[in-house]
Amino acid sequence: MHIMRLFRVSGFGMGMTYDSIQIADLRFLVAEAEPFHRHWLSTMLENLGAQHVIEVADGHAALAVLKDPRQIVHIMVMELNLSGMDGVELIRHIAREGGNCAVIVVSDLDQAVLFSIETMSKACGVDLLGTLQKPVAPESLFPMIERYSQLHATTKPVVAVPVFDYLAVQSGLAANEFLPLFQPKIDLATRQVVGVEAFARWRHPGAGLLSPRAFIPILEAENAMIQLTWVIIDKSVTACLGWASQGFALTVSINISPSVLSEAGLAEGIINYVRGRGLSPGSVIFEVTEASTVTDGQHFLENLNRLRIHGFGISVDDYGTAGASMQQLIRIPFSEMKIDRSFVSGAAHNHALELVLSSSLALCRQLERRSVAVGVETRKDWDLLVKLGCSYAQGFYIAKPMEGSTLPAWIREWALFF
Repeated sequence: MHIMRLFRVSGFGMGMTYDSIQIADLRFLVAEAEPFHRHWLSTMLENLGAQHVIEVADGHAALAVLKDPRQIVHIMVMELNLSGMDGVELIRHIAREGGNCAVIVVSDLDQAVLFSIETMSKACGVDLLGTLQKPVAPESLFPMIERYSQLHATTKPVVAVPVFDYLAVQSGLAANEFLPLFQPKIDLATRQVVGVEAFARWRHPGAGLLSPRAFIPILEAENAMIQLTWVIIDKSVTACLGWASQGFALTVSINISPSVLSEAGLAEGIINYVRGRGLSPGSVIFEVTEASTVTDGQHFLENLNRLRIHGFGISVDDYGTAGASMQQLIRIPFSEMKIDRSFVSGAAHNHALELVLSSSLALCRQLERRSVAVGVETRKDWDLLVKLGCSYAQGFYIAKPMEGSTLPAWIREWALFF
């Protein structure tokens, strides 16, 4: 992905325009029980440039529109206190059968309730653009529509994930069809590229480039993640050495599952392999999910501690999503904490979410650990993280995951502007 393309999508380029969906092309549904507020919301949307707005007065009518195959709704602006079916129930129906519409919630309820609604919506998988307290102003509504445009401007149609069995995945591994893509990680203080995260992909000869959901559950079910893990380690180390030969000293973060970390002798194998390739252990960071901190496998902590002692980085991924206690968390010898995207995306528009994010970053500083914000999608996300003192950031606002061979050119272009 070229940096100039990034600018057009993200708005990072000064004076450039978004390569985004025009608001006139979007179709809106306004669900509001009170006639005056319903008309006011519709008028605001039209003044912002919307040409397709449907109004309904209750939850049942809203759901009927969403389920109507003749109707297309990109964004629904909804009040929580709807007659017939309230907003909470409507969100549950949207998650189950409402298609791909995004949601903006408006209400006169307090921020604590709205924050809880955001958390519930994300847990249900609803594309919630944000919540707004009444009275709603155009300047607060527009950034959420703009965010939809940024996130969906280059979105491809959803394609069903092909179904494979264990034999097919094993055949793909044997045929060397698996590879890592790399997403840049930026130091927010210097704006320099300091590392990447490796994401496993399957380049299937018939189905194209497949995401982990096509193969990780199969390997986990068969307790066979170790082979894929070694493929990603090998190719990531090779890429890291290649970048270093071109003058780019980068770290690479590799996800590693609890089942693999529970393998006897894993750490020794990794230490010997990485050193044998001539790469400094400090160039490799292994990511473990927060949920895995409760793992009590015999070799789990032994492997983590040996890796850390020998200079490898350990990162706690998805922090804040698994509810691990502090006692469970601090038994992991981690050097870095990755703040989950659910606390990053939208925090610039939600005070309660910003407080959670700020507290997480403060914890990192108090523990003298580096912090990484995941899922940075907008300039406002970036600016807030800088203000709150986050160490590093990664996300689509910066760049999507890319092949290792294209990364040096991307870094050179990035350096022209930063």
